[in-house]
Amino acid sequence: MDWNEVIGQEKTKERLKGLLRDGRVPHALLFCGPEGSGKMALAMAFACELLRQHPNPASQEAMLRQWQHPDLHFSFPTIKKTGMSAEHQPISDDFMKEWHQLITDGSYFTMEKWMALMGAANQQAIITAAESDELARKLSLKSSQGGYKVAIIWQPERMNLASANKILKLLEEPPQQTVFLMVSETPEKLLETIRSRTQRIDTRIISEEIIRQALIDKRGLEPEQAHRVARLANGSWLKALDTLNADNENSEFLEKFMMLMRTAYARDVKALKRWTDDVSGFGREKQRRMLTYFSRMVRENFMYNFHNTDLNYMSIEEEQFSRRFAPFINEANVIELSELLELAYRDIGQNANAKIVFYDMSLKMIVLLLKR
Repeated sequence: MDWNEVIGQEKTKERLKGLLRDGRVPHALLFCGPEGSGKMALAMAFACELLRQHPNPASQEAMLRQWQHPDLHFSFPTIKKTGMSAEHQPISDDFMKEWHQLITDGSYFTMEKWMALMGAANQQAIITAAESDELARKLSLKSSQGGYKVAIIWQPERMNLASANKILKLLEEPPQQTVFLMVSETPEKLLETIRSRTQRIDTRIISEEIIRQALIDKRGLEPEQAHRVARLANGSWLKALDTLNADNENSEFLEKFMMLMRTAYARDVKALKRWTDDVSGFGREKQRRMLTYFSRMVRENFMYNFHNTDLNYMSIEEEQFSRRFAPFINEANVIELSELLELAYRDIGQNANAKIVFYDMSLKMIVLLLKR
């Protein structure tokens, strides 16, 4: 992996290159920043550069391209799958096939995607004490290639206390020529003693222009489509990629939003009941994401009435629906519609009966959409 695979973050790249150039590589770095900003991409690119610090760097390339370098170790949250014994604590090696599939697809990914690849249901993904023991064992061995040993720990905040204490011991007494690269979504959840032993690398959201240009250069988009996608991405390359996926979740949510609004406006109670039964089959987290999407669409449709393109952040499909629907979201109902969706979001989060919540919400939509 090369630096050019990281979208934007030029200042951070230069900082990391400077550490290598000046021979000032710390034994532990903590990469932090918003989702989709490229924390993991930076860590993976830096790991590759560290492992290229070898008398014959060309000999390392084939292994790095396939993420099969013997001195590169990944540690990440795992779940306990059916069939594992009661005594067994899951470790990263139990899921290395799935992990290799994940990182081979690219260095930008989410916990949701990782959980899906592991086949998780309602389990909590954690980094176990056994995983920390296994990582310590691997790093105690001599470097296979005679250079650095690199450990990338993804989402270290998911370590349980026993695991965190073992990692802390490793950071206090790091094996020779070993570099730890931690990639965290919520660094404040890490032990303060761990944070204090790392050098923090902060990433920022990616500018709209950089995302737009990357979509043109790397994905072959036309400038107009790239502009729309970049605006929707809100500084996240992950969101930009998700928007490009024709089967992404937002497409499904748009369909549900259109169906709800059309049937509510038509006062078709039977159709609303079918709609309720349909979305009640989603998992609670997906239901909450759907309601968040609905809230955004209410806002976007309201702003669409001002006919100012700078105020709108919609895909082509969303805008096509909004051209006719937007007048039904107006000053008379926009606040109440937003509050109704917020209430449903809260109730779902508190484990209320989904069928009751969504049916009640859809019936109230009938009244609110008639307000002009």
